[in-house]
Amino acid sequence: MSRKDRFHEAVKHALEKDNWLITHDPFTIEISEVVKLKIDLGAESTIAAQRGQEKIAVEIKSFITDSDISEFHVALGQYLNYIQALEDKEPDRILHLAVPLETYNDFFQLPFIQKSLKRHAINLIIYEPIKEEIEQWISFSSTDK
Repeated sequence: MSRKDRFHEAVKHALEKDNWLITHDPFTIEISEVVKLKIDLGAESTIAAQRGQEKIAVEIKSFITDSDISEFHVALGQYLNYIQALEDKEPDRILHLAVPLETYNDFFQLPFIQKSLKRHAINLIIYEPIKEEIEQWISFSSTDK
């Protein structure tokens, strides 16, 4: 059994409240016979008229360790690997990194982190874990450097 992030269920419920159907928990991508990547969630929009047939994959991070920068390094590395795997296996699925509101308002505002998010065109979902709500969707573009 894979280890789930502390706020996994909170993000899952927040997405469902935001009219997403959870289709995979986890979303597994086989990149070889022996290597499989497991992204926390796969979801599809339930409001076809507003979002079309949008599909997403969500990697959830809680940022509750002693080192936000170490957790960011892990999250960014996973994100880059997952984006490449999705390009090969499911190019119509958009990857998002889910981070708690408090972390986004604090650590993610550092210029170094903002530059990394823009450089790698990271899509963020900002969530509030206690209320189990999505606060904001943010897409960075690599042209924003």
